[in-house]
Amino acid sequence: MPRQPSTRSSTTSRVSRKASALALPSSRKSSTSRVSAPTTVVIPDEGPTSSLRTRICSVFGDAQKSTAGHRKLVVGLRKIQEACCYESDQGRQEFGEDDFNVEIARCVIRLMGVKKSEGVGDRILRYLGLFLRHASDKDAALIPDDQIDKEEAFAETPTSRLTSHILSVSLPLLASKEKTVRYRSTQLIAHIVNTLDSIDDEYFHLVKMELLKRVRDKEPSIRVQAVLGLGRLAGNEDDADPESADSDDDAASGLLEKLVEILQNDPSADVRRSLLLNLPITPGTLPYLLERARDLDPATRRALYSRLLPALGDFRHLSLSMREKLLRWGLRDRDENVRKATAKLFRERWIEDCAGIEAAFEDTEKVEPRAPSIDGLLELLERIDVVNSAVEKGVAFEAMREFWRGRPDYRDELHFDTQFWDNLTPESIFMARSFSDFCRQEGDGKFEITLEEKMPEVTMLVFYLHRYANELVDILRTNNAREDGEEKDTVEREFIVEQLMHICKTLDYSDEVGRRKMFSLLRETLAIAELPDEITKLVVDVLRDLCAGEREFCSVVLEAIAEVHDTISGDDPVAENEDESFHSAKSEISDTTPTKNTPGQNGTDLGGGEDDEAKAIREIMVNMKCLHIAQCMLQNVEGDLQQNLHLVTMLNNLVVPAVRSHEAPIRERGLNCLGLCCLLDKNLAGENLTLFLHCYSKGHETLQVTALHVISDILSTHSSLLSSQSGDVSIQKSVSKIFHKALKATYETDVQSAAIIALCKLMLTRVIQDADLLKQIVICFFDPATKGNAVVRQALSYFLPVYCHSRRENMEKMAVVVPGVIHSLIGLIEELDEDEEMVGIGVVGNMLLDWTDARKLVVQGEDGLGWDESGKREAKAINGDIHLDLAVELLEKVMSHGCTREEKKAIIPLLGKLYISPNSNSEKLETAHELVVEAIDLKVANDAPSRNAFTKLLNALVKVIGEAKTTSTKAVELEEGNTINPDAADEGSTTVHRITEETTEIQDSLLSELLEDESMGE
Repeated sequence: MPRQPSTRSSTTSRVSRKASALALPSSRKSSTSRVSAPTTVVIPDEGPTSSLRTRICSVFGDAQKSTAGHRKLVVGLRKIQEACCYESDQGRQEFGEDDFNVEIARCVIRLMGVKKSEGVGDRILRYLGLFLRHASDKDAALIPDDQIDKEEAFAETPTSRLTSHILSVSLPLLASKEKTVRYRSTQLIAHIVNTLDSIDDEYFHLVKMELLKRVRDKEPSIRVQAVLGLGRLAGNEDDADPESADSDDDAASGLLEKLVEILQNDPSADVRRSLLLNLPITPGTLPYLLERARDLDPATRRALYSRLLPALGDFRHLSLSMREKLLRWGLRDRDENVRKATAKLFRERWIEDCAGIEAAFEDTEKVEPRAPSIDGLLELLERIDVVNSAVEKGVAFEAMREFWRGRPDYRDELHFDTQFWDNLTPESIFMARSFSDFCRQEGDGKFEITLEEKMPEVTMLVFYLHRYANELVDILRTNNAREDGEEKDTVEREFIVEQLMHICKTLDYSDEVGRRKMFSLLRETLAIAELPDEITKLVVDVLRDLCAGEREFCSVVLEAIAEVHDTISGDDPVAENEDESFHSAKSEISDTTPTKNTPGQNGTDLGGGEDDEAKAIREIMVNMKCLHIAQCMLQNVEGDLQQNLHLVTMLNNLVVPAVRSHEAPIRERGLNCLGLCCLLDKNLAGENLTLFLHCYSKGHETLQVTALHVISDILSTHSSLLSSQSGDVSIQKSVSKIFHKALKATYETDVQSAAIIALCKLMLTRVIQDADLLKQIVICFFDPATKGNAVVRQALSYFLPVYCHSRRENMEKMAVVVPGVIHSLIGLIEELDEDEEMVGIGVVGNMLLDWTDARKLVVQGEDGLGWDESGKREAKAINGDIHLDLAVELLEKVMSHGCTREEKKAIIPLLGKLYISPNSNSEKLETAHELVVEAIDLKVANDAPSRNAFTKLLNALVKVIGEAKTTSTKAVELEEGNTINPDAADEGSTTVHRITEETTEIQDSLLSELLEDESMGE
């Protein structure tokens, strides 16, 4: 055993192995004067070679070859260190501790110049860290316990002094101008910080300060290593003593806040990912870590779900809203790997937390699933609040689909016995519904047999549905009869009935007995006035599947509407000669519209006002319930309205009076029903389109949105209403007017969003082809006023490229509006306030050119295809007439007197970026060439970039015209049997030579102007 060396009184700062529990550094002051900023690694005179150097170099040489023998080499190097640092019984050794430290530092300096791509550098770093860790443990074992506890300080050891020596050599290199040196030095320091339990207090603050400087380095790889080191130190800041902090501490204060700011704003995904996995998890940092689920980088989002969240512990510590957000963001992520990681987290990690199984989940190890626990699954569904998350567009259904797909053991374990159906809860019924939908939709029917074995018959489901529906209705009626205002909560009961109805939608009704029982139950249930709207909609949907045809379906639903009316308004007097048909019920609705009673009618009865108010409320309930059932029915009908007598009756006696009602809720729902009726009959749509236009012009914001939706659906279904042959010109103008008005409604974001979405659909289907509306859409996309309306920006960012690149006609329309768009946007830029920002006009021009580039068309026309000599079809040069027409318009614009200087600065650079194709119209080529020559002669361009743009366009035109002449000459030769017309050839050659000479003269004049500009500048 080597003898223990003497120790100094200096203390060391403990760095715990967990970043969240770092020990408090001492108050010993340090100075930054130790850190210099050399420009490169300077290796001093090393003196003669010694046996110690040879042995250490041999060890490092073996360590850089492979990591397989590192542990053996660590033991060997430790023996060399003990021989140098500890006194043996044989007397003083030839080499001391300083010699050993110098030789190790010499090898470290050699590491600084190794590039990042070389694996040798990483192997040496790994070996050095392994050695320091091993040597620190050995030194600690040699120190007596009483000396460790003395003054709560750590005794210095040979390894701690070696570590300090390495840090003193590496810290000055952090400021080197060579990025390789900065990278390796930062990597070394970060590796030491993450490997050792303690470092000398003298260097603790220096390391912290220098790494903070490196997080602003321009190289992302260096910033990654810096945050790896700072992530280990960040947990120590909360324990720091503010009274003992020096100036360096003040400069480096708020380390955790700075790292959080880097996590949010660093442009490098690698830096953000490194911080995500290394930042200490505290209540303050957890929200910022979890928001990386919306990071731009897919690998960072996947790291959150595959590494951070499994290591976080029990997910039940998260708030309910955060659980729902994490599931929704992950399962609906655009990246498939993120979706898979989220599904694995849900079905393997979260279910084990709820099942009560304590297991260690490592990132690199695959955990074997435990025995299935149905109770744990029910708790998991409760933890994600299925009552709210299982609604339409909720995430619970998607999560359970992934769960059933990845957990076959739970599919086999699941059983639906009598006890299960007798004691339904929201979680259990949703589990049954999600399992039923999974078996119906997945596996191409291979799970149908499993579902039939586990699910009860239709007759039994009818029994359970009847039972839970009656319980719900009883509670609703009890709540309505209460006068004290205390009502029982029916949310869970409604949810159970809704899920049962969803299961009924997927049942097989080949069993006639079960079908009849289900039909009778749903027919009676639909006539219950207190039935919630969502359940009513589901009942109508299932009834549509049970009925033989639309006529029977409409007849059944309308009878239920009549019974609903009779149930609610049963106290109203009915004429003796009035039968119990739907027509009489609806006539009563229209005849009993609330009116103001005269004083004579009220008399002196003090309770008359209350009776009138109750009667008015009851009649509103009648109309609203009946209209809702009618709306659900119309959503399931596709036939012709005029050929269905039941629909015509409903339209005249229910929908039309509702539209004329003075009650706003009834009128709005009546408009929805009328819009659905218009989809079934073109003549009815043409008659009522003006009504919907009037509703938009005079209605409030909600009514305007409804009117836009109805108008869009009508025009999409009956597009001939706007055709130039059969359409009414006044209607066409009115439709265009309301869309112009809606696009400018920047203060009513819902109206503007609805108008944009509707107009995009209509223009993609070519129902509306108005160039002015297209121009207004493009302006709306770039307008700063729509910056806060994300719906508009997202819809247009998809629509504009798809619209232009899908059809050549659409691209030609876009080219026509380009000059007007540029003119309008320049006006907007001039009117901007100081705090408003808008995308640069150069970016706008580039996007307009991209939308009008014929090479981006998805389907080229027949003129873009031809036949080669062997008879095979080949692609010809793309027709560039679109950019050629745009060039003519832009040239005419810049040469006009009304073109401002700002417009010229925006338009002229675009001329040099236009695509000029040989497969273009020759007359248009000549016209564009003449305009370019004229523009150059008029000296429209005032600066060198503008003149270069004109020159580039002119050269492209000259080249294309020459190629076109050559191609036409060869075609004439082939047609005339290789006979050449000398006059024609000379004429064509003369034209090309003339154009070339003009180009040469123009270029010479431009060159002379450029030289004059430079001489004047000097």
